[in-house]
Amino acid sequence: MVYFTRDLSPEGLKKIYDRVSAPLTGKIAIKLHTGEAEGPNFIPRPWVKELYKERLPEATIIETNTYYEGSRYTTEAHRETLKTNGWTFCPVDITDEDGVAVLPVKGGKWFDGIHVGKNMLGYDSLLTLTHFKGHTMGGFGGSNKNIGIGCADGRIGKGEIHAYDVAENMWSIDMEELMERISESTKGTIDYFKDHTSYINVMRNMSVSCDCEGVEAEPVVTPDVGILASLDILALDNACVDMIYNLPDGGGNAMIERIETRHGLRQLSYMKELGMGNDRYILIDIDNADAKITAAEAVKDIAPGWEPDEYNTFPGRNKIHAK
Repeated sequence: MVYFTRDLSPEGLKKIYDRVSAPLTGKIAIKLHTGEAEGPNFIPRPWVKELYKERLPEATIIETNTYYEGSRYTTEAHRETLKTNGWTFCPVDITDEDGVAVLPVKGGKWFDGIHVGKNMLGYDSLLTLTHFKGHTMGGFGGSNKNIGIGCADGRIGKGEIHAYDVAENMWSIDMEELMERISESTKGTIDYFKDHTSYINVMRNMSVSCDCEGVEAEPVVTPDVGILASLDILALDNACVDMIYNLPDGGGNAMIERIETRHGLRQLSYMKELGMGNDRYILIDIDNADAKITAAEAVKDIAPGWEPDEYNTFPGRNKIHAK
């Protein structure tokens, strides 16, 4: 099952969260891409704040430091960026702040184990709250990328995914092999949490660039779609990609070009090979009495082009929307 709402708002986020919240017990981690400083496209902070306060008041956002030098490269800089972007309403655990741990990867061809932030092992459940968008190397960034890259620690784990020898070329792995390494990294994490995982993808502000590019991200041209959620990571990312391909009148062209030139669809096929989920799914329209619909039906009325909302019309939006 993949649940879908067109309601891009705090209410829509809470409504769809309720459909996938049952597995989340004990100490809950929310894996969220909190973005480079002043990034324009990540999930609006006020939405997450409302979800946290009304549904997850004991949860913790988890992050890791970045592989590249930037505003989240060190723990000290990362914490300043969290303040800049407004992530101050709940605890944020930079899980590699105190070191790394190794999780086994079963059935992979590149890894026997993957390095993650050590503190992540202190949680019982994982909510993956993902801004679905493009990605410079991965083609697209869905739940798979959010976990595979986002839970790997900033130095060892991300280096294992991106490079044969970090000292020689820190970006030497790309195309199919990169997609496979990302997926194996994800498998290590979701196998650790077992059945205590849920996934939400927010299809809004879908630049072809990742949120790690911050203010340098390519302008958004893909229309907003809605919010999707599932207990199956492959079904969810697959449904989002299907919606991109089915956007009317060329609305998905920029994202499709980014996905295909980076061979990003290999994320989906390799997740299937690893037994990480189902590529076939039932799409449930929670806006219309839980009707079963297709991806094409979900997006059939979406006009091409993108229109900014109140969170996109000025810089420093998170500081202005501080309440």
